Amino acid sequence: MRFDVITLFPELFAPFLSHGINRRAFESGLVDVRLWQLRDFAEGNYRRVDDRPFGGGPGMVMLADPLYRCWQAIRAERNEAEPAPTVLFSPLGQRLAHPVVTGFASGQGAILVCGRYEGIDQRFIDACVDAQLSLGDFVLSGGEIPAMALLDAVARLQPGVLNDAGSHQQDSFNPALDGLLDCPHYTRPEVWHGPQGEVAVPEVLLSGNHARIEAYRRQQRLHTTAQWRPDVLQQVRAAGGLTRQDEAALRAAGA
Repeated sequence: MRFDVITLFPELFAPFLSHGINRRAFESGLVDVRLWQLRDFAEGNYRRVDDRPFGGGPGMVMLADPLYRCWQAIRAERNEAEPAPTVLFSPLGQRLAHPVVTGFASGQGAILVCGRYEGIDQRFIDACVDAQLSLGDFVLSGGEIPAMALLDAVARLQPGVLNDAGSHQQDSFNPALDGLLDCPHYTRPEVWHGPQGEVAVPEVLLSGNHARIEAYRRQQRLHTTAQWRPDVLQQVRAAGGLTRQDEAALRAAGA
């Protein structure tokens, strides 16, 4: 799959694409990321990409013309029978969630538009943007961080990227876990000498009894989801993802 990123700061992506376990996806081409410097498509001596907003007000607005020329160049190079979607990162957008990521992870890729300043000329959005995505109900200085978040989430779902092929199946929100949050994890030493004294690993995890371990982890996923994301628990319940045993465990825990 191929992702074309329209940005004023392509240099921000260099360390992201070359470090960490997900670099396997980028270096191998499983996730082909191409960066497009928007100023290369601006005109004039100053390569201007923004101007003051009509109607007054603070900030600057990104010009439609450089964005459109860059977008056209990407479309021409991709030359797809069915064009990939164009995505703008914006506080107005749908929140980036696991189902959205899995959709991109199994698709052809996308053109990612990283906005800056006060916003983008609405005429470009109306003409070229298919979807808007947001990381949450807050405002960032630009779309580069959300773009990297999407690329990171997509890359780790590609075959051969993670050391354990089934690792992402245990992730929070994964359908393999009915959409629940992940459970707590422990490693060596078996007894940790922390600020509150000795803390041992839960005995069940050392038992070697895989059925008991899985039952324990399921219970912990339920408790964690109820504690930290009750909204997610309600979604799982509404989708029929909770068994009678699950409901009994939640009642016993006072959740």
